[in-house]
Amino acid sequence: MAVSWRSWLANEGVKHLCLLMWLCLNALLFWKTFLLYNQGPEYHYLHQMLGLGLCLSRASAAVLNLNCSLILLPMCRTLLAFLRGSQKVPSRRTRRLLDKSRAFHITCGVTICIFSGVHVAAHLVNALNFSVNYSEDFVELNAGRYRDEDPRKLLFTTVPGLTGVCMVVVLFLMTTASTYAIRVSNYDIFWYTHNLFFVFYMLLMLHVSGGLLKYQTNLDTHPPGCIFLNQTHSQDVSLPELLSEHFHEPLPGGFSNPEELNRNTVVKICVEEPRFQANFPQTWLWISGPLCLYCAERLYRCIRSNKPVTIISVISHPSDVMEIRMVKENFKARPGQYIILHCPSVSALENHPFTLTMCPSETKATFGVHVKIVGDWTERFRDLLLPPSSQDSEILPFIQSRNYPKDDWKPYKLRRLYFIWVCRDIQSFHWFADLLCMLYNKFWQENRPDYVNIQLYLSQTDGIQKIIGEKYHALNSRLFIGRPRWRLLFDEIAKCNRGKTVGVFCCGPNSISKTLHKLSNQNNSYGTKFEYNKESFS
Repeated sequence: MAVSWRSWLANEGVKHLCLLMWLCLNALLFWKTFLLYNQGPEYHYLHQMLGLGLCLSRASAAVLNLNCSLILLPMCRTLLAFLRGSQKVPSRRTRRLLDKSRAFHITCGVTICIFSGVHVAAHLVNALNFSVNYSEDFVELNAGRYRDEDPRKLLFTTVPGLTGVCMVVVLFLMTTASTYAIRVSNYDIFWYTHNLFFVFYMLLMLHVSGGLLKYQTNLDTHPPGCIFLNQTHSQDVSLPELLSEHFHEPLPGGFSNPEELNRNTVVKICVEEPRFQANFPQTWLWISGPLCLYCAERLYRCIRSNKPVTIISVISHPSDVMEIRMVKENFKARPGQYIILHCPSVSALENHPFTLTMCPSETKATFGVHVKIVGDWTERFRDLLLPPSSQDSEILPFIQSRNYPKDDWKPYKLRRLYFIWVCRDIQSFHWFADLLCMLYNKFWQENRPDYVNIQLYLSQTDGIQKIIGEKYHALNSRLFIGRPRWRLLFDEIAKCNRGKTVGVFCCGPNSISKTLHKLSNQNNSYGTKFEYNKESFS
């Protein structure tokens, strides 16, 4: 089926525009820096010594500066949350773009890894050239102390070399621990190694302060490539006069008379030796702002998290699901938002995001989350809140009844909700079944039975099963065996909502997400536009 440009622009347009701008900025920085070090007069002598390695190392460094500054911005969660809720960002597309911050963080990280490889390879060539092409004429331009010095000394005895090696090690640990296999098998490794980025940035600050690469400062009095004479000022003279006065050996090309070589050729004569100076570390300018912003954000989060949170109820549900209800002073949240849980008794540094399943309102201050017990952190958290002898009961003294919040639904623009839930076994539905039944009964009482369309699918089962309990009769009639036929569902929804905009929200594995994302961009004959959204903790 053909792609709907209307849906594609709604789902992908702004994202791809920002990606294109980011790519152009990287390419512009790389090419501009490459040309500067390849053709810039202030780097003439340094380029003669190092060659292509100089251009590649500096061009890749420019790209690294950009991405090392940008990679911190998507991790400023408080700032992103403020922008989402601010009236200064009225566009829904722009707010949805902020949900892609994690993907942008990963993109910048991959770019840093790639160009770090280019940067390291180029500097290995530079270390070799510093040794082989040692200049007797421009001693201060050399990084080595003598000709044919072991290049490994430059790597392990200089500040840029030693910090560069340490940064490669830290980046390797952060990259390998960020792979999907390690994150799934042991999240603690990912979390603690990722916090090495503080070490990485400190090493980066030291790395650029070494001053090994230098540029020429006296271009006016010593043009690059000029001929050194024992005079006090630079002057333009005719080439034949210069050759007659200072060169007595046979002339190149078989010329016997300097006049025959070139009467009109002019060379630059200078008497002042070139002076060189180390570059100012521009990396400081690139990363100081984002790094200070991120540190301020972390400090603000730390201060805010010190406010006490009271857990009023812990409920154990089937399928290893735990519900936690809490109260916190002056806490405000809206449906669809998430909170970050940090429990020092479980882990001093580690924290995890969870979508709010109960939001505070004007009439109640209680909010809550449902936690699926998967991984080391959630297991330790469950054992702390629900000891083994109490995992089938609510352990804290105050127990709230499961009343559906009496919020006013009028401000919401939602006209109809299609709730499609796919699970492997029947037990996985139990922990959420009560709330679904209350929703169903609520809309029946309000004479709006079609407001929510519930469809439950069992993907792995041996036969027809039902959710046990008379109160679940409404759900059993909406229970299907097998997997949803997504294309037919999209066609049915498009037919019932001709010419309207339908939001698609996915909370599930990547395989389902890719299918729904693809179907949201496809064309339909009813003029319906599907806007795709995926749960994002960023």
